[in-house]
Amino acid sequence: LTSMENNTEVTEFILLGLTDDPKLQVLLLLLFLFIYLITLFGNGGMMVIILLDSRLHTPMYLFLSHLSFVDLSYSSAVAPKMVAAIQTGNKVISYHGCATQFFFFAAFATVECYLLASMAYDRYAAVCRPLQYTTTMTAGMCALLTIGSYVCGFLNASIHTADAFSLSFCGPNEINHFFCDKPPLLALACSDTHTSKLLVFFVVGFNVLFTLLVVLISYLFIYIAIQNMHSSEGRKKALSTCASHLTAVSIFYGAIIFMYLQPTSDQFMDTDKIASVFYSVVIPMLNPLIYSLRNKEVKSAFWKIFNKIYPQSSSVNRK
Repeated sequence: LTSMENNTEVTEFILLGLTDDPKLQVLLLLLFLFIYLITLFGNGGMMVIILLDSRLHTPMYLFLSHLSFVDLSYSSAVAPKMVAAIQTGNKVISYHGCATQFFFFAAFATVECYLLASMAYDRYAAVCRPLQYTTTMTAGMCALLTIGSYVCGFLNASIHTADAFSLSFCGPNEINHFFCDKPPLLALACSDTHTSKLLVFFVVGFNVLFTLLVVLISYLFIYIAIQNMHSSEGRKKALSTCASHLTAVSIFYGAIIFMYLQPTSDQFMDTDKIASVFYSVVIPMLNPLIYSLRNKEVKSAFWKIFNKIYPQSSSVNRK
């Protein structure tokens, strides 16, 4: 970042946040604090459950544990600073702090795209090729998909961070957002941002469209396989294995497409901030709820661990 700093006169930014209304800020403080705590315990709990229960040591739950880690990570890149800014009224973030926040948010958000695509491929293998599942989703394949997701995520973040913070920021330093994201940063740059905007369009577009294409193709084959099943019980079982992932995918990609494919003019900035709240704060909270409430194996593992920790409580409940 030292080389980046030579190209700018701005040493800090001011995050304008969502609103200046004091009453709304109190409400937002309580709301976001509650959401972040649910995110913390939900995703942390999911990782612990998967780690402790050997029945969940399968490819699907390996990906799910990484998804929980990623959700927790990119929410933590945004939420604590946002909550602190609302509580203290200090909306200042340093130049290096802004670059760091943007890097980790972009990295983990991109990793999530590739993890969801990997999970879709895993569901395709389970439903469409059940007899070859163990030879398809080997430990090596799972490691390759997982490591590849992180490599793609951090490579994407490196490209965008290096590009954004190589620009000159010599004038206004008020970011019309609640965290350091690239579009509002580009709006403050003194140097030409045409190349940077093209980079956002093509690189983000590639990551989103490629991973979405993998998801859509996987579910197309899953749909065909389910339609060809003669047993209604088999269809229900196949649908149940995909329901949670399909719900999470729909919410995640819906938010991304809405946020990044709309015009970048000032009149759309407030809408963009609302979409960003959903994408960066709400979705990381929803994912563990989606995967736990709709998943019998996760619920069973939770109660198994709970009964080990509180045996007296579980015996009372049985009575």
